[in-house]
This record gives sequence, C-alpha cells and structure tokens, in this order.
Amino acid sequence: MSAAIGRSYATAADRRQAQEHGPDGRPPRGGPSAAAAVRHQLDLGLPPGPAAADGLGGRVLRPGRAGRGRHRLSQGRAASPGVARMYSGTLGKVGNCQIGVSVHAVTDWASAAVAWRLFLPTCWDDTTLTDPTEVAAARARRERAAIPDKARHREKWRLALDMIDELAGWGMPVRPVVADAGYGDAAAFRQGLTDRNIPYVLAVKPTATAYPADAVPVTAPYPGNSRRPTPAYPDPPRDLKSLVMAAGRRAGRSVTWRHGTHRTPANPTAGMRSRFLALRVRPAGRNITRNPDRSLPVCWLLAEWPVGQPEPTDYWLSTLPTGIPLRDLVRLAKIRWRIEHDYRELKDGLGLDHFEGRTFAGWHRHVTLVRVAQALCTQLRRTPKVPAPA
Repeated sequence: MSAAIGRSYATAADRRQAQEHGPDGRPPRGGPSAAAAVRHQLDLGLPPGPAAADGLGGRVLRPGRAGRGRHRLSQGRAASPGVARMYSGTLGKVGNCQIGVSVHAVTDWASAAVAWRLFLPTCWDDTTLTDPTEVAAARARRERAAIPDKARHREKWRLALDMIDELAGWGMPVRPVVADAGYGDAAAFRQGLTDRNIPYVLAVKPTATAYPADAVPVTAPYPGNSRRPTPAYPDPPRDLKSLVMAAGRRAGRSVTWRHGTHRTPANPTAGMRSRFLALRVRPAGRNITRNPDRSLPVCWLLAEWPVGQPEPTDYWLSTLPTGIPLRDLVRLAKIRWRIEHDYRELKDGLGLDHFEGRTFAGWHRHVTLVRVAQALCTQLRRTPKVPAPA
C-alpha cells in the first residue's frame, strides 16, 4: 500500500443544488429547514473532526502506499472558511475556491481518504499581512468562521507533512508516498520525507534540475589568502528533460503496469502499456541535505516516453531501492488514479461538495463524516459476500 495526496473541485452550481438536495440528489425529508438544521449541527454540534476517525484507514486497509492530494471546492461565498480567488480546474478559470489537502491509503485494489486539512490562503492569516485594512478584514473573516488562533497559513506541502506525522502517531506503518508535481516540485517536501525515512514516488516538472549519478564534486585549489574552498560540482545541473533526451528513446522499455476494463480487439486484456526509462540522478537544490563529501543524494528519475511521441510526457523522482524492478516503479508512479477515483466517489456519491456551513470546525467535521462513510463503503466492498439461504 502507499499514501497519496490529492485535490478536487466543486462548482458553485453543485453547492446551490446541495442546498435543496441531499447527497443522493433527493430533497431531504422536512424540506429546506431540515437541511439547514443538519448544516447547523455540522457547524456546532459534533465532536472535533480528526479524533472522530482516528486510525480509520488502518482498520479498513493495510497500507501499501500513501497518496497526497488537493481538493478544490468552488464556492460562491467568500465568508466560508478558506475561500479565496484561485484557479479551479472544474471551472476552467479563476473563482472563489476552498482547497482541502488530503492523504489517502492506497492499494492496487482499494483506497480511502484517511486525513484532511483545510488550506488557509494568506488573506485568511492576519499575521502574514502588513496593510492595516487587509489585517482588519482577515481578522473579521477569521472571527466569523470561528478559525482557531493556531490555524494559520501553511503551504500545502507542509499540511501534507503534518498529516503524515499525525498518521504515524496513529500507528500507521511507513509506506511509500505518491503525489503530483504540486508536491514533487517542492524540494523541501521531498527532503521532509527523506528526513522521516519515508520513500516516495513524486511527479515533477521536466524543468527540475539534477546532475547525472556519476557527477562528482571537485575541490578547487586553495589560493592561500581566503577561506578554504568546499567541494562543488564543476558543471551546472541540467533539467530532467535534457537528461532523459540524452539517454535516448532506446534506453526505454515497454511496461504494462495494470489491466483495466476497456477491452478491444487490438487490446483484448485491456493492458495499460507505455514506454518508460529509469535513470539514476542527483536532484539539485538548496533545500537538499548533502552527503558528508558534499555530494547530492542519488535517486531514480523515471520518465514516460510513449510510442509516437517526440519527447517524454511525464517525469517522477523516487527514493525507492536501487534494485526495484522497473514495472514496480511504474506501477507506483501510476497509482494516483486511485485518488481521482476517491474524489469521484467522495463528491458524486458521498456529498463531499455538499457542505454549506460557515465555520472552520464545521468543515473538518463534514469531511470527517464523508471519509468515515467512504471507509465503511470500502470495507463493505472488500468483505466477502455470504450466500443467501435458499
């Protein structure tokens, strides 16, 4: 199993429908007043969210991987906690959104969200602002949404590390972490996982830089009249795309990482197949802890280079063991499809986007109830069915 991080989106239209209909699309019994009462209870009447599902993922799944994600909830009301104007993939434009960062327990056959955090933009944190008018507005918003003083703006990758630490406190076993480039491009996030001895497979952009694995730091001659020079790489790092292109298409291999359900005469087994190549590289960056000899740590650079494409389409960095088979490395890199599957279930079937509350605690209670519901559904799906008596 692994852990994965994700994001999802909901439109303002989804929320308007949720005011009048339940998660199943039907009007709630008792009409609008009943729906309002439920929202009020979520805002004020439930115990704190994180404690309500303490250790839930470990009971439903035996973790193989951990995933990270971001879920964007497009809201029309700026008073809702954490709402700010941000780009929404669902809307295809900039709009009022909430962003929830989630951690999912993932296997090849099942997955479930096990932790959530609400991302607070800087406009919701008066300690990050200097303009008196903006500070006053942020404080007023925080008071209306009942945001606790300790809840401040933190980068999404820091929220992900916070949840990883929380899950470790619950006794969740250490498993590889999988996430998209929103996290993989943050060298500090990768270093945070390394400091925790957590392996990862993280998507990155081709513009990230690295040295070849055989690059060696060199110490310049000591001039005798200044501080002694420290070992440094004589050449600048290269972007990942250049390293892969230099290796060439022939360095790749065809890999089938899983079998889907869409069978065709040309693909009767529904195999998901592409060409991949894996190189050993030394990612560059100021936030990366160097070895005692000042060399940078070595890791895997995985690239997907589909047949017929002039260049690679996707890139990942991974600290999985040197001897890992290429197919296993690819399978883990591609496991994030489970996160998108989770978001579809959470939104379309379990009402993740249907929360209309106005408080910070209410939001966390709502997502806790939704992930409890998803965990129960996952457990029911993996429970062997008992034949009905004749």
